[in-house]
Amino acid sequence: MAGMTIKDIAKKCGVGVSTVSRAMNNHPDINQETKDMILRVIAESNYIPNNSARNLKRSDARAIAVLVKGLENTFFGELVSGLERECEKKGYSCILQHVEEQDNELDVALYVAKEKKPRGMIFLGGNFSHPREKIQQLGIPCVLSTICTYGDQEQSFGTVSVDDFLESRKMTEYLLGLGHEKIALLTAPREDESIGKLRLMGYQKALEEHGIPFREELVAYMDATEDRYSFATGYRMAKKLLEKRDFTALYATSDTLAIGACRALKEAGLDIPGDCSVAGFDGMDMGAYYIPSLTTIRQPVEKIASASADLLFNMIKGKEKPKKQIFEGELLIRESTAKKNCNPI
Repeated sequence: MAGMTIKDIAKKCGVGVSTVSRAMNNHPDINQETKDMILRVIAESNYIPNNSARNLKRSDARAIAVLVKGLENTFFGELVSGLERECEKKGYSCILQHVEEQDNELDVALYVAKEKKPRGMIFLGGNFSHPREKIQQLGIPCVLSTICTYGDQEQSFGTVSVDDFLESRKMTEYLLGLGHEKIALLTAPREDESIGKLRLMGYQKALEEHGIPFREELVAYMDATEDRYSFATGYRMAKKLLEKRDFTALYATSDTLAIGACRALKEAGLDIPGDCSVAGFDGMDMGAYYIPSLTTIRQPVEKIASASADLLFNMIKGKEKPKKQIFEGELLIRESTAKKNCNPI
């Protein structure tokens, strides 16, 4: 089958891309039966892998790895493009590794560090409540881009992001200022310990500061095993919330979820923002061209990409130690939000 990619092989086998990579590279952390099945499908499909990245040697390769968990989130697509430009400016190549939602990003990182031997690594998305001993096994400088950590983990990793807690509180306060007290929320899985948790906490804090009780029934959580930050997920989550019809505003913790939710609201015959205000988070370009244009928190993509690359390269050269860099997000007020002028839908 001509033109097949590793993603096609993964889909055909019903496994993740990283699992296919482990089978191809004879990695011990894979079930033998699964490995045999994958190699059989590869042979039957006449798939020829690109060995250029696997043959890199740390001694002479000028390459960094970018691990992306949540590639369906188009915001990460914009950020990856920015990182690739920054790497090119500095004479480095970029090894892009997709991490499946069900996979542990640190396990994938350890595999990539061993097999592809990059000089450094940038993580986009994921959960970083990992044991320090396991983090130290990587043995190369690493930067968490878009991930704001708390506690002492930034001593091992550099971090570059907005403050997700403060920015989420800012968006919730804006909606409260419009008179909305019943604000539905679309957010990450309950188990999330990273970006999604911080944005949920920001939402809860704003409600608390305005004396409004947090209502669990107004929160729709993604399913950790099935959902992605996609339009389809936002659509499904909003449809579920509409069964209760007890809110005048909906805040989604990503623009993709928000736009998917808009489709569900319109199908229900609701006007945005007349019947229900809708807000997102990320500031993707498409939000400005959606009808109605989407109110959102814009993350400074170019600044985050540039700062992430600069920090990593300085860490590689020994010029800087891991540190935390925080950029301020921008509240973009557009057509999808308005003052409350209705009863809950």
